[in-house]
Amino acid sequence: MSYQNFRQIKAIEQKNKQRLLEVNSKLDDESGIYFLAREDEQGFRYAYVGQAVHILTRLAQHLSGYEQHIDRSLKKHGLYSEDNTYGWKVGCMHFSKDKLDEAEKYFIKAYADKGYQLRNKTSGSQGEGKSQIADYRPQKGYHDGLKQGRLNLARELSSIAEKHLKIEIRDDKKNNKISQRQFEKFKELLGTENYMGGN
Repeated sequence: MSYQNFRQIKAIEQKNKQRLLEVNSKLDDESGIYFLAREDEQGFRYAYVGQAVHILTRLAQHLSGYEQHIDRSLKKHGLYSEDNTYGWKVGCMHFSKDKLDEAEKYFIKAYADKGYQLRNKTSGSQGEGKSQIADYRPQKGYHDGLKQGRLNLARELSSIAEKHLKIEIRDDKKNNKISQRQFEKFKELLGTENYMGGN
């Protein structure tokens, strides 16, 4: 790596550290466990728990990385701010290096127990006892994507209808059996429970 590239990487890392400190001024480069958490527009909660010998440096690397799922998610959703309330919040706790594996495992389980969807691929630790966790599952297929799209559309239309619209059969069609069936079908399409089967 050339000196110029090294300087460029260090400058990006420094900029990322500043961005992180704007989210949480208590972050530092001590050893410990770091936490990333966010809630999306539908109220689903996500988390990632990691360990680092130098917390702030490791978090800055996530912001410029592409390898891990959390790196890509940070790029997609950004860090939390007043203008980005669905972004990732950042926290940390200090632990000595010899306690990192144990602490990481503990907090991954704690977040899972609180109902967070984990972005970790394993149950934590750098050594023995490392195992896959539930989020490490096969990619969803085409039909899963269609189903999710219909569910999202049903939620949105249902919310709009509930808050702003009055939906009923036209007066000239009230006694028409076909119109009545179509009205029932329309209500079914708005019902999110029709899309909730499976996982």
